[in-house]
Amino acid sequence: MSQPPMMPMPEQSGSGLKIPILFGLVIFLVAANVYLFLQLDEVKKEVAKTREALRTDIANVRETSSISTATASRRAEQLRAELNSARRRAEQLAGQAKDDAMRQVADLEKKVEEGDKKALEQTALVKQDVAKVEQSAIAANTKAAEISTDVSKVRQEVATTKSELDKTISDLKTVRGDLGVQSGLIATNGKELSALKALGERAYHEINLVKSKQPVRISDVTILLKSADLKRNRYTVELFADDKKVEKKDKNVNEPVQFYMAKYGRYPCELVVNEVRKDRIVGYLSQPKVTAARN
Repeated sequence: MSQPPMMPMPEQSGSGLKIPILFGLVIFLVAANVYLFLQLDEVKKEVAKTREALRTDIANVRETSSISTATASRRAEQLRAELNSARRRAEQLAGQAKDDAMRQVADLEKKVEEGDKKALEQTALVKQDVAKVEQSAIAANTKAAEISTDVSKVRQEVATTKSELDKTISDLKTVRGDLGVQSGLIATNGKELSALKALGERAYHEINLVKSKQPVRISDVTILLKSADLKRNRYTVELFADDKKVEKKDKNVNEPVQFYMAKYGRYPCELVVNEVRKDRIVGYLSQPKVTAARN
């Protein structure tokens, strides 16, 4: 494929770029809020099911407790009635018969005590079961409250992030590149570069190059830093792309250094240097995400 000529391209409208960027951001935030709403609705449904199940368990435990307590009470009443009857019979007897009757009375007294003890133990166990079910209900309510709080925090964080992103984007500027083509939004620091990455319109590769005889490959471009003038805040680089070498001489800080590659068609790649140090430059390489169609 022949190499497109490195010549100025038609000026692109900065405001035209901002509209789809901000529209895409709004769609993302709306989608995030819809997702959070669906998650909260699902949690509420699960909590409602858990509460209904807990109510059923508590009702069943209480019903079992009532039946068990009533049965134990009836049994205790029967034993007491037998005890009273035995006592009356014992009082009417004499001698050995009376002794036998008294032994029966003693046995019945022992059974009554054991029955009362067993009823108390069973009642205590039922109360423990009710307490466990109630604790589970409290834990479920607490978990639901925690989830609601987490969702609220996430919503607040989304709102804060959107506000910060809007402010950062409003601070970004568009400038004309060294080929005369109107560039998109330009980042002048790390925070603004993070905002551009979040927009996702282009691919961004951070650079930190030192002056050397050997070029450094970044993405599909090779860059050689030839000079970095700290006093004048200027630098010179050689760019190698598509088997072509282009020298960009005496470029300024935050000036979009533009060049074309066949795979991106009419969309230029851009090198933006945010800081010139002694024999070092710091900035980023920006490339289109859309590739040109092959014939």
